[in-house]
Amino acid sequence: MSLEWMSSPGGSVTSPATGLCSATTLPFLGVPGVLPRWLRAYRIPAMFLAGGSTEGKYLAHWPEYFIVAEAPGGELMGYIMGKAEGSVAREEWHGHVTALSVAPEFRRLGLAAKLMELLEEISERKGGFFVDLFVRVSNQVAVNMYKQLGYSVYRTVIEYYSASNGEPDEDAYDMRKALSRDTEKKSIIPLPHPVRPEDIE
Repeated sequence: MSLEWMSSPGGSVTSPATGLCSATTLPFLGVPGVLPRWLRAYRIPAMFLAGGSTEGKYLAHWPEYFIVAEAPGGELMGYIMGKAEGSVAREEWHGHVTALSVAPEFRRLGLAAKLMELLEEISERKGGFFVDLFVRVSNQVAVNMYKQLGYSVYRTVIEYYSASNGEPDEDAYDMRKALSRDTEKKSIIPLPHPVRPEDIE
């Protein structure tokens, strides 16, 4: 099974097999059905929507960066959430992928790639120089997927992910993909040494 995509007049994206909607096309915090089902499906607590939570602030400030994929039968296929951040003066204005998830039964359909593409398009429209994301060093499946989508390792962040059950903290790759505004691809020149979380701006 493959997915074919088309744009619809309202700025959302749909396909014959699934519907994608951005939070900008829906009443924020009042999405009938879609957002509550998404929260339950991914076992996210209700406080997710509270204005004081990190995720709630993302939804309030960057609703266009929150995209949910829903199958015709109402099943939640996946989502992507991100934000825009950085300094324009220092050519660091960019889109950031905060979370990307596709339900197991809807994987291998190209949905993750499509969600990433949509976030990149939003970042292009906002004049970003690049898109970045963090991924566990041990998650080679995800690392390889992002590389196939044009991302490369910009730097390693030591002990970025806090561990549980007495396990050691885990390093992360900060992966980037240059956008058209970065004509010289300066944003993806890899750093020669790792950094710590407190060194990240």
